[in-house]
Amino acid sequence: MKRQLDMNKIAARLGAERRGKAPATGGYFGAMQLVADVEARFRVPAGGGRPTDPRWTERRLLPLAPRTLERLEAIAAKVHQHEGVNVEPMQLAALLLEKTTEQISEDEVKEFVRPRRRATR
Repeated sequence: MKRQLDMNKIAARLGAERRGKAPATGGYFGAMQLVADVEARFRVPAGGGRPTDPRWTERRLLPLAPRTLERLEAIAAKVHQHEGVNVEPMQLAALLLEKTTEQISEDEVKEFVRPRRRATR
């Protein structure tokens, strides 16, 4: 049986305070988190086919710049090469988009929105 770690106890012994989760966003740890997400979430559909997240029920077209698609393809290839996990570039895009929208705050959203200019008469 796997023993549970008491993170509050560990923090107290280190003289620290727990403030929540710190997401891994880049580098090696970000890549490992991405692989863990793919392995935990992707399942082969009942009728067979490519593994996917069963909660993804909406289908939309997503226009991309060629450079973005090339980068997604390169990341997907590295995940496959290093971890043996198959993920398609657009599945990777959906996963990254989902994770980013969960992490962005309302204040950060407001930074993207420009105030409308009033029409002058």
